Amino acid sequence: MSPIVTPQRPATKKRSPTRKGSGLAQQTLVEHALCPLDASQALQTGSLHQVRYDFTDRHRNRKTATANVACPFGLSPNDELYLYGLLALTFAQPEPSADFYATPHWCLRQLGLIEAGQEQGNRYKFFRDAIRRLAGVVYENDCFYDPLRGEHRQVAFGLLKYSLPLDDTSSRAWHFVWDAQWFRFCEAVAGSFTFDFGTYRQLDVASRRMFLLLSKMFWRNDHSPAFELRQLGINTLGFAESLATKEIKQKLVRIAQTLLDHEIIALPLGVTSVRELFTKRAKGVHVVQFPRGVYFERVTQPQVTFTANESPLVEPLEKIGFDRATIRRIIAEFPPRLIAEWSDITLAAVERKLIKESPPAFFQHYIRQAKAKKTTPPDWWRELQKQERAKQADRPQWSASGSEQAAFEQYLQIEARDAFETVMNRLFQQLQADGQDELEARSNADRFARMHISRQFRTDHPEFAGDSSASLSQLIHQRNHNHH
Repeated sequence: MSPIVTPQRPATKKRSPTRKGSGLAQQTLVEHALCPLDASQALQTGSLHQVRYDFTDRHRNRKTATANVACPFGLSPNDELYLYGLLALTFAQPEPSADFYATPHWCLRQLGLIEAGQEQGNRYKFFRDAIRRLAGVVYENDCFYDPLRGEHRQVAFGLLKYSLPLDDTSSRAWHFVWDAQWFRFCEAVAGSFTFDFGTYRQLDVASRRMFLLLSKMFWRNDHSPAFELRQLGINTLGFAESLATKEIKQKLVRIAQTLLDHEIIALPLGVTSVRELFTKRAKGVHVVQFPRGVYFERVTQPQVTFTANESPLVEPLEKIGFDRATIRRIIAEFPPRLIAEWSDITLAAVERKLIKESPPAFFQHYIRQAKAKKTTPPDWWRELQKQERAKQADRPQWSASGSEQAAFEQYLQIEARDAFETVMNRLFQQLQADGQDELEARSNADRFARMHISRQFRTDHPEFAGDSSASLSQLIHQRNHNHH
């Protein structure tokens, strides 16, 4: 946070268990912005968001961390809503797993983004686009707090992978696969950093980030630290660094008023306006400190419980043709992974008219065979999954005319050969470490490396148009140079 910290006395309020409708966040990710608030910057393909923020280590020493968030497909500030919401839904399951299966309708209904019984095609598209952007993120931090080891460490990881039906009208579930390391980090805090998703959803994106940061602090303290305004506005919330301090203050005043309206913060005795929370400590040094609001005193959060009727496995089983009583028996009898896998196989077979018997009978027969280890998924279904992954991966990341493409290929072979191989090899090793097989990891590494090098290509060859921003390797090199 800010290098200026006011000592806090422990509050008597303890963190309550999570409740249905809770989101799940991760401690370090709420310390800094994952992308700029300005969508025109945040959604640029091949972008890298670099941010520095201060933290206190186990010895109470103030230190500075640097995070790099590489976003091949860009990243919207609103994507955080889907990220934290999906995490909460994953860990609300009876047996949380890095593999999470659910229909988009179920996810959006649980997150309160559509009403029960409504179909909203645009919502599905927004959701699909957000998942694609999140799946491309590669996160690096030189002082990330590792809750498993209880120490700050240098880390790099992705967030998730996915396999989605190409047809938005398909009844098949979407398959989300959380990055193994990221999943373990979140699993370690699953019971200790939840927040009210309903309140979070109502806020604007800047106020959401402030709400999560204060949620982390207010369960233990009556006041926040004294935040330095530029640090808070730029590094934590994502405002543009080009803004003057007075402009950042105006934006923070509006955020503070929003939080006050929701009683997330309070005004001390004798203070009549949120503007009075902002003070000048020295020339060019302005700070703000927030008292905890009654919102945190009155919110009670009973433990999340998902019944069979609420399970993400219900909708696919209903589409197959089972009634609720049978669905409850299926969920009680078979492991979630098998139910998700064979319901997807059954629905895919129905869509392709491959089933001669009734879909429920097909499902019941093969899931029992699978549980007894007497059968495996059919080859046609595995091939279908490969085709869907290939079609999703092959979507063009940036357009190029024939002459531009030829020039870029020549640039890769001559001018940027070493840089390309360095970036590709680093990404390949990371993707393999995250669980991708060799072929998939090499394909994705080649694609992401080309995207990053393409930005430097356009800088070196401005005749091929206008993105002159620095490449991933340049920014990381500049970061290292600044550290030394």
